Amino acid sequence: MEFKQVMVVRRDLGMGTGKIAAQVAHAAVMAAERTKHRKPEWFETWFEGGQAKVVVKVQSLEELMQVRQRAEALSLPVVQVNDSGLTQIPAGTTTCIGIGPAPADLIDRVTSDLKLL
Repeated sequence: MEFKQVMVVRRDLGMGTGKIAAQVAHAAVMAAERTKHRKPEWFETWFEGGQAKVVVKVQSLEELMQVRQRAEALSLPVVQVNDSGLTQIPAGTTTCIGIGPAPADLIDRVTSDLKLL
């Protein structure tokens, strides 16, 4: 079985490349930690298999929350990144979510229609 992790980033915020990279890194670490505690067998399989990661984009907070709800409906591990407001965007702004690591076929049911960043 193939495992992967997907980060979903909002593109409507005007974040710079470095800011996006930092937010995606937050999501990847937070989601991996959540999975490690809640589904350790998923984490171990993903980690030992090379830690596949994919970054996709959405155009609004509403679209991001729809993706989150679909992932949670499938009992996938999901984390939400809210910015601390120290640089480009206001504190508390939701920038992205991290899904998984989890079985790729489950994640694909939620994110396969989204475009790569």
